[in-house]
Amino acid sequence: MAVQPPLCDFGWKAIGFDLPGVDGKTHTLADIQGPNGTLIIFMCNHCPYVLAVLQRLIRDVKDLQALGIGVAAINANDPAQYPEDSFDNMVRMASDNGFSFPYLFDESQEVARAYGAVCTPDFFGFNADLGLQYRGRLDASRRETGPEDAKRELFEAMQMVAKTGQGPSDQIASMGCSIKWRNED
Repeated sequence: MAVQPPLCDFGWKAIGFDLPGVDGKTHTLADIQGPNGTLIIFMCNHCPYVLAVLQRLIRDVKDLQALGIGVAAINANDPAQYPEDSFDNMVRMASDNGFSFPYLFDESQEVARAYGAVCTPDFFGFNADLGLQYRGRLDASRRETGPEDAKRELFEAMQMVAKTGQGPSDQIASMGCSIKWRNED
């Protein structure tokens, strides 16, 4: 079932984390932070909404990194429910797709809960002071890849953040698969 996150809470401050990456290193928010902004992406391996935008996301991330935006993706899904989202499969996905950004595993799901992430993909775009400026979608794609000429909403918003420190006032929420929370029974 598709889930949409709430709209942007402008100025909300990014919360620190310390998570293992598929590169064998542990990454913190300070490691990820870029001089002109930071993008945190909650995603996973199996969700059709993620898979529909994956190649565009990889393209946009590379372009944003060139603008001084630090980027990391975080998978918080419970691999007991979705084995496709296991750490080993994360390693494979990052390698197969040539990720230029750290892909991190939030096994405890504490980071996803602290951020209020609700779906995959769920984008959190912060300015250089780590104030939230974007909580929208990548583009008009949903479960299917959108048209080739789809407006690059995430890229344009983060480009604006890199230049001005402010995100656009009009944002369309992302849509995706719900995060697969661990059963707490």
